[in-house]
Amino acid sequence: MFQENISLKSYNTFGIDIYAESFISVISIEQLKKIIEKNKDIFILSGGSNILLTQNISNPVIHLNIKGKEILKTQLQDTIFIKVQAGENWHEFVLWTLKNNFGGLENLSLIPGNVGTSPMQNIGAYGVEIKDVFYQLEALEIATGKIKIFKKEDCNFGYRESVFKNISKGKYIITNVTFQLTKNHHKLNTKYGAIQTKLENNNITKPTIKDVSNAVIAIRQKKLPDPKVIGNGGSFFKNPVISIQQFNDIQKDYPKIPHYPISEELVKTPAGWLIEQSGFKGKRFGDAGVHKNQALVLVNYGNATGKEILDLAKIIQNTVQNKFRISLSMEVNVI
Repeated sequence: MFQENISLKSYNTFGIDIYAESFISVISIEQLKKIIEKNKDIFILSGGSNILLTQNISNPVIHLNIKGKEILKTQLQDTIFIKVQAGENWHEFVLWTLKNNFGGLENLSLIPGNVGTSPMQNIGAYGVEIKDVFYQLEALEIATGKIKIFKKEDCNFGYRESVFKNISKGKYIITNVTFQLTKNHHKLNTKYGAIQTKLENNNITKPTIKDVSNAVIAIRQKKLPDPKVIGNGGSFFKNPVISIQQFNDIQKDYPKIPHYPISEELVKTPAGWLIEQSGFKGKRFGDAGVHKNQALVLVNYGNATGKEILDLAKIIQNTVQNKFRISLSMEVNVI
């Protein structure tokens, strides 16, 4: 049964006090299908970690709260397939895989949100993305009420991108995701400098997947604010990819600009560095601000509205554009 005039403050990690005219928490696919049959003009809300709510929502809000994990049978000696329902908390799922010695997700520890939205954003951290461990997903097509299976090639994964953020946006509801993980011979990714340094500082020379996860958690906790303490949506902007020529021009004025080669023609540079160099790190504008330890994260210190945070984001975009001639794209979905 739908509830009326419900605050969504506890359902989004920014802690924005926006209201839904009608709201229901769905715990099964059957329940979801029945709702879709009656009303297709809906708003799907999952973990609320990658959205910025700027206005009250008049469409019925469906909170996707379907839970469950299933280990699928496999004949492969070192591979395991795990089917996870969309409403499972992402980090709790990662911890569960570590407890069972399943490898592949350790670099993605402590990312906020739920499993269902992980392929939508192709979430990634410290050298690993969802596409690296993704097998398939099931999604409910809103127009027909039918379940469709998406394989990796169907998802068009890119940097914080998938088919669900562009041509199929608003057409499907992801109900579960199947991951392909390792059982024994884990392939650790410790190339990211901060992880390797953390392991060395802890005198760990032969790390386990749990060691890598612990290193990632420690790094993230030091750099990123806990949404339960300070409202935020994680990384607000994507790290921009620019041409080698543009990078070389910027490097003349900023010799220490960090960068990561993408190809012979393209370079990725951290958005957080650009924002910090533009003077925003740690700055506060009322209750909206830029985090003191990571300029890539915009925060709500208490009572900021979504519009106030969005206005700050636009000021940052304009300043970085004028200073570096680089356009910052928002990673957070603005509603």
